[in-house]
Amino acid sequence: MRIVTRPDYDGLVCAVLLFEAENITEPVKWVEPHEIQKKLAEIKNGDILANLPYDERCSMWFDHHYSNVTDKPFKGSFRIAPSAAGVVFDYYKDKFKRDYTELVRETDKIDSAELSIDEVSCPEKYPHILLSMTVSNRDMADEQYWNKLVRLLRKLDIPGVMKDSEVMERCSATVEENKIYKSVLKANTVIKGQVSITDLRSYDKAPEGNRFLVYTLFPEAIVSVRIKYDDLGKKNIAVSVGHSIFNRKCNVNVGNMLTQFGGGGHKGAGACRFPSNKADLFIPQIISTLLENKPE
Repeated sequence: MRIVTRPDYDGLVCAVLLFEAENITEPVKWVEPHEIQKKLAEIKNGDILANLPYDERCSMWFDHHYSNVTDKPFKGSFRIAPSAAGVVFDYYKDKFKRDYTELVRETDKIDSAELSIDEVSCPEKYPHILLSMTVSNRDMADEQYWNKLVRLLRKLDIPGVMKDSEVMERCSATVEENKIYKSVLKANTVIKGQVSITDLRSYDKAPEGNRFLVYTLFPEAIVSVRIKYDDLGKKNIAVSVGHSIFNRKCNVNVGNMLTQFGGGGHKGAGACRFPSNKADLFIPQIISTLLENKPE
């Protein structure tokens, strides 16, 4: 039996819970949603998918994304919820030997972006938030680190996890990275109507940082768009869209909208990837829909 999930904090906590609840015999397989959507990931009988689109080859499935609703029968649980970890936690609520209530509560908060301005601006004051920022899908070479965090969170509370030397080093690097990213956002973001558009295609490797920081820098925007190349060959574009978590006036169902462009996500946030030669067609369509701001 194997866990298949995505490399973000929600996926990582799903793995923590599933290791405790099921007889997992293999290492976690870390994949991205588009790998499931495009049948690029090897999924086999016995696999438990979590925080990913449904794949009929798996044995169990847990998810919470609006765009991943399925009418196919499956074993597991799906509901629109703050986090997939919360869905897993409720399903197995009587099987845990440790108390994961705080971990799941913080994961709910992070994945649904129910954060304060101070939590976004100063994540170093909030251990779960800072730790979540050290988990990124930008480099699959970090797989050993993701697996290490799963092990740590299974046996330690958050103060104990934060004392690990590698965690401390990565958290310190993240704080510095966020300082640089703030300058990057200011230099590469334009406001169109109530939409902030951050275009990082001028970089061979797009800078990374606190995904919520843009909402503190451009409070007039109700939704953000982030554009970058998705590979070193610049053959593919990645576009991320998110409702402002402080100026909640965006009516567009982001996850549903982005399914038109090969992506998906939640009502308030999502992403898509497409060939670079589609950028001049797809990006204006995305921005136009956000500017219209029509509810479904």
